[in-house]
Amino acid sequence: MTDLPFSPWEMFLNAGPVVRCVMTLLAVASLLTWTIFIAKSVELFRTRMALTKAEKTLETAGTLDLGEQGTRENCIAHTLVMAAETERQRSHDIPDDHDGLKERIVLHLERLEAAEGRRLMRGTGLLATIGATSPFIGLFGTVWGIMTSFTGIAASKATSLAVVAPGIAEALLATALGLVAAIPAVVIYNHLARQSATCRAQVADLTALVMRLVSRDLGRMQMLTASGQVVHFGARIAGE
Repeated sequence: MTDLPFSPWEMFLNAGPVVRCVMTLLAVASLLTWTIFIAKSVELFRTRMALTKAEKTLETAGTLDLGEQGTRENCIAHTLVMAAETERQRSHDIPDDHDGLKERIVLHLERLEAAEGRRLMRGTGLLATIGATSPFIGLFGTVWGIMTSFTGIAASKATSLAVVAPGIAEALLATALGLVAAIPAVVIYNHLARQSATCRAQVADLTALVMRLVSRDLGRMQMLTASGQVVHFGARIAGE
């Protein structure tokens, strides 16, 4: 088996400065793609585990206070519970406004849920940019390299294939690197988008569990209020 007359590294070294800059840019883009993939995969895996644990905690919690105690180690779950608790405390001076309180809590939780969704997708926009632009950047390097090769051929007045082939091969390497950078970026972006969608669905489940605890607590308060009114009414009749 004979060695290739030109290795990719030799073609990179022999390329012109513009084509070399294009290749370097594409190599950096490819490195960023795999770095984001590893970092986001670890982040999303930990997030899924934490959200699953928080779901179990809120599922077994009987009240919002118990849910707050059980989710202190989970950032988003604790934030959701505290947002509901804070709104309930701020609305204590509005009597018999259970429906309005639920609506205000839902609006607050929806904003927190949307913010968490944006946080989960943070960094993946760069993957979309790399996947969309890398082929065109590589094509630019190829076109520039071929133009330089033809200019050199015209200057030397040599039309031999041995003279033309190395310059064209160096130029086409830029397109190959563009595809090498773009294809994994698109695949990884779609993969991370699906993982983020799974996490967002779990956050939505947490929102529903928090609202269930809020509704449960409000129902208990309503029962206690009704019982207090009945006792007060009975004591007034006995006094008469």
